Amino acid sequence: MPLVKNRKKLEKLSLDRFLAPIQRFLKLQAAGGIILFAVTIIAILWANSALSDIYFKIWSSTFALKLNDFFFEKSFLHWVNDGLMAIFFLVVGLEIKRELLIGELSSVKQALLPVIAAIGGMIVPAVIYFIFNLGTPTERGWGIPVATDIAFSLGVLSLLGKRVPFSLKVFLTAFAIIDDIGAVLVIAIFYTTDLNLVYLGFGFILIFTLILFNLLRINRPFIYILVGLAVWFAFLKSGVHSTVAGVLIAFTIPTREKIKRKEYINICKDTINEMEKIPDDNNGTRAISTMNSCVNDIKTSSDKVISPAYMLEYRLQPYVVFLILPLFAIANMGLVLDSNLFSNFDFHLFLGISLGLFIGKQVGIFSAVYISHKLKITQLPTGSNYKQIYGVACLGGVGFTMSLFIASLAFPEAIFLDTSKAAILTGSIVSGITGCIILYLNSRKNTQTK
Repeated sequence: MPLVKNRKKLEKLSLDRFLAPIQRFLKLQAAGGIILFAVTIIAILWANSALSDIYFKIWSSTFALKLNDFFFEKSFLHWVNDGLMAIFFLVVGLEIKRELLIGELSSVKQALLPVIAAIGGMIVPAVIYFIFNLGTPTERGWGIPVATDIAFSLGVLSLLGKRVPFSLKVFLTAFAIIDDIGAVLVIAIFYTTDLNLVYLGFGFILIFTLILFNLLRINRPFIYILVGLAVWFAFLKSGVHSTVAGVLIAFTIPTREKIKRKEYINICKDTINEMEKIPDDNNGTRAISTMNSCVNDIKTSSDKVISPAYMLEYRLQPYVVFLILPLFAIANMGLVLDSNLFSNFDFHLFLGISLGLFIGKQVGIFSAVYISHKLKITQLPTGSNYKQIYGVACLGGVGFTMSLFIASLAFPEAIFLDTSKAAILTGSIVSGITGCIILYLNSRKNTQTK
C-alpha cells in the first residue's frame, strides 16, 4: 500500500516540475520586492543622516585584485554594479531561457500577449521621454523609463494576496521578462562605450567555447562558471557592459537533463522497492548501509534529472533576490535631499522619466493589450478583465532596479543621476500605489458581486 502511494506521488512529478519553478519564482520575487522597498528607504535615510560620510566612504572605497603584473582595481560601487549585477543578469538570462523553452513564452500563442504588451510598454515611455528631452544633453537617458522591475512589481502585487488571479501574476512576469530582454538590448547597443575589439573578440571566442561545451553535452555547471568569469572580464575590458555577458553566458548553459523523467521515476520506484524490503525493526549495519545506498541513489538520480540551467537558477535566485539586489539598491539609492539637489534639479529630465514610467507604461501596455484583444489577435489571461489588466499595466511603471541601472550608465554626472533617482523613485511609487488601488477596488467589487 505505501508503495502505491509513493508511485502516485512520483507520477505527479511532471506537473510539479512545470509549476514549481513558476510558483517559487513568483514567491521569491514578491518577497524580494518588499525587501527592496525597505532597503531603498534605509539608503535614503542613511545618506541624509549624520552617518552619511560613512555611507559614501564605503561605496567609494576601492578593492583590488593583484597577481604578479596583473592589477585590477574598482570601487565597491563598481564591484556591485559591474560584478554582482552580472550575476543578476545571468539569472535574468536563465529565466528568459526557461520561459522561452517551457514557460509563458514557449509558443507563439502564449508569448503574443506579453510580447505585444512589453513592446507597447517600451515605445510609449521612450516617446514621452523624448517629448521633454529631445535635443538636450539628457536625451541619452531615454532608456531609463522603458524597463519594469519584476521584483518590485510582484512585491506590490503580492500585497493583494489571492484577490489577484494567478494568471495575472504570470502575465506580469512574462511581459516584465520581455522588458528585460529589451533593456539588455538597449544596454548592449546604446550604452556601450568605445570598443576594444581585442577583448571583445576574446569574449566571443569564450562564448563560442561554451556553446561547444553544450553541444558536446558537457553538463557540469562549474565549467560554465569558470569560463563565464573569463567572459565577464573580457566584456568588462571591451567596453560592452559586463552585465550583457551574464545574459549571453546563460544562453549557453545546457537545459537538458542527464536522465529523462520517466527513467528517473523508474529508478525511484526500484529504489523504494529495495527500501521497503528492509524490515522496520532491523537496525543492523547491513540494513543501515542498504538504506544509505538507496538514499544516495535517489539523490544522485535527482541531480541528474535537473538540468544545469535550472540548477544554477534555483541556487542563485535566493542570493540575487535577498543579497545582490538589496546591495545594489542600498549602494545606488543614496539620494541626498539638500539644496544642491534642488539647485541642480533638471525638471525636463524629471518629467521625462517619472511621466514615462507612470503615464507611458500604463498607456503603452494597456492600449497594446486592448487593441490586440479587440482585433482578436490575443486572449486575456484566464479569469481577468480590462480593469485588472489596467491595474497590472500601472504596475509595469515600477521601473526601479533596471531603470536605476540604465540611469547609472546614461549619466555618470551626479547632477543628472540624482535627478534620475528622484524621478525613478517618484514614478515607481506612484505607479505601484495606483496599480495596487485599481486592482484592490476591482477585486473587492468582484468579491461583493459573487
